[in-house]
Amino acid sequence: MATRRERLEALLAEQPADPFLRYGLAIERAKEGDHAQALDDLSQLMRDPTPYVPAFFRAGQMLCELARIAEARTALRDGIDEARRQGNLHAAGEMSELLVSLGEYSEE
Repeated sequence: MATRRERLEALLAEQPADPFLRYGLAIERAKEGDHAQALDDLSQLMRDPTPYVPAFFRAGQMLCELARIAEARTALRDGIDEARRQGNLHAAGEMSELLVSLGEYSEE
């Protein structure tokens, strides 16, 4: 039986540009503890011609989990801007809430 990651990789072999599949693979890598690769995957999604908004939020969350607060703030600020550009006010609001919650942490 193939793992979730293996199934995603197989689907990506057929549809390498699919942002949802790429995002799913990043999430699986994070679950496996490969945070460096997961963040790289998310970063690529954030730099696509049409950036994938959920990637900014998940990158911000992951960076918080890794105590990389300054980087998390940057990802979230960029994500809020992109979400607004794309008219995704719900995502912009979620990222804003997380960004505000980081106010208690010092810049690192």
